[in-house]
Amino acid sequence: MKHRKYIGDFTFLDDGKGGKFKAIQLGGPSGGCLPESLLDLPADYESVGKTGAIMGSGGMIVIDETNCMVDVARFFLAFTAEESCGKCTPCRVGTKVLLQKLEDICAGKGQEGDIELLEDLCRDIIGSSLCGLGQTAPNPVLTTIKYFRDEYEAHIRDKKCPALVCKPLITYGIDPDKCTGCTRCAKICPAGAITGEPKAVHVLDQEKCTKCGACFETCRFEAITRE
Repeated sequence: MKHRKYIGDFTFLDDGKGGKFKAIQLGGPSGGCLPESLLDLPADYESVGKTGAIMGSGGMIVIDETNCMVDVARFFLAFTAEESCGKCTPCRVGTKVLLQKLEDICAGKGQEGDIELLEDLCRDIIGSSLCGLGQTAPNPVLTTIKYFRDEYEAHIRDKKCPALVCKPLITYGIDPDKCTGCTRCAKICPAGAITGEPKAVHVLDQEKCTKCGACFETCRFEAITRE
């Protein structure tokens, strides 16, 4: 009897960083993203199709907790929008509207009702596009909304990116209990947003901060916070 393959059966390369498993993206740019709870899903066209994703060529990408699912959807949609031949309006215009809406959400400009708007637009594009590209391009959006809706809500309602990926939604600060006044963060800040005397607690000016993350990377005392 032939062994039936499951998504969780496949072996994936480990980058050595030890990130916790979050999702698996399969089927190429027009595929979809599935959560850890579906790792026991049979890896066949029918089973995967029922989830809202597609098998496509069978390629799979493992996504860990350091990735933002809204940004993941934006990344793949950017590719399909660029690849549209432009023959039919739903694909040519619809994918660009979807992309702009995702970019707005990642930039902290999301509004109540955007999730429902995305879902409606995705269904319209799928139902009226002439070819397979337009009919599958919305899959990354629909599957991330279906399985990771909480991340969309956090971006829109709380103006926060849970994975700390979307820069406009990240806020950096300085923990006064950990800051030693070593001045490393002040010296490396390209915007001059951090000030303070040596051996004294430093201060970060939120209006000047460009959210580049240089201070976070250089601090040796874990005094730089981000949320």
